[in-house]
Amino acid sequence: MASLPLEKLDRILERFAAVEHGLSSGATGEAFVRLSKDYAELEPAAKAAKDLRAAYEELKGLEEMIAAGGELAAMAGDERPALVARITALEHTMRLMLLPKDAADERDVILEVRAGTGGDEAAIFAGDLFRMYQRYAAAQGWRVEVISASDGEHGGYKEIIANIHGAGAYAKLKFESGVHRVQRVPDTETQGRIHTSAATVAVLPEAEEVDIRIEDKDLRIDVYRSSGPGGQSVNTTDSAVRVTHIPTGISVAQQTEKSQLKNKNMAMKLLRARLYEIERERIDSERSAARKGQVGSGDRSERIRTYNFPQGRLTDHRINLTLYKLPEIIEGPALEDVISALISHHQAELLAAEDARG
Repeated sequence: MASLPLEKLDRILERFAAVEHGLSSGATGEAFVRLSKDYAELEPAAKAAKDLRAAYEELKGLEEMIAAGGELAAMAGDERPALVARITALEHTMRLMLLPKDAADERDVILEVRAGTGGDEAAIFAGDLFRMYQRYAAAQGWRVEVISASDGEHGGYKEIIANIHGAGAYAKLKFESGVHRVQRVPDTETQGRIHTSAATVAVLPEAEEVDIRIEDKDLRIDVYRSSGPGGQSVNTTDSAVRVTHIPTGISVAQQTEKSQLKNKNMAMKLLRARLYEIERERIDSERSAARKGQVGSGDRSERIRTYNFPQGRLTDHRINLTLYKLPEIIEGPALEDVISALISHHQAELLAAEDARG
């Protein structure tokens, strides 16, 4: 019989019915927007709860027929294994839906990729990683907007920062933060020796002004003249902006736009995202000393993945995942295989924690 409490399923169905009633009662304005959002969030869980409840009732009927014996008992016995398997799958789906949600999962993302150890090859690898994320984003139907970039001397990037706009962007990309290591023979290597270099990736959920309150007194804002490669002036006005958050020492510089105001606004967006992530980490650490788990905390100093080009192999060290399809992953869309495995592992950890709590 039911391993998920019927009361829990009934509560979901009751909440969904209340939202449906609110929408059909002529709600307008902010109330309509809020109810529509609740409806979209609750509808999948309500459908799963309804299907599971019906399956439990069907199983109860089959077991009664089996217990009663007679002509229908054998038929009911034949049907029971398939129904039990279906209930097991429905219960797993339902349990995933009932897991605590990360409030940032649906947010847009600020993606930062920086060359690490390895000189020119590290910058080239940083460029490869950024293009991988660009192509993956395109396959997801997301939009990528470059905020700032510092080109490498022989290709790639010393640093590139971009906004990724799209539903569920943070949920998909949040486990990409950390140190990515590459092993391959650089184009400039004449003796065919394999070099190891690295790049760091940071994935931050975009923060709204209501998430992080920043006092003017806590900011130091410096303006200066933008400069391009070789010291060339991008423009003749002091349009570049550096914003420093005095309490934390975090400093963000922006000079991509010709407008000082636009550069300041973009710098504030980046600063807000970094402060928001610090606050999220503080809250998560207070909730659980074991927060890090096998998937990892997203710490930029944590080596998470190795890309071995001679062997065509990608290894994610956090979940011991090895795939021999590196060219397809670097092309972008096949990155979904890695991301799906990480999400599944994370969900399994959450389910285990829920079971341990009883």
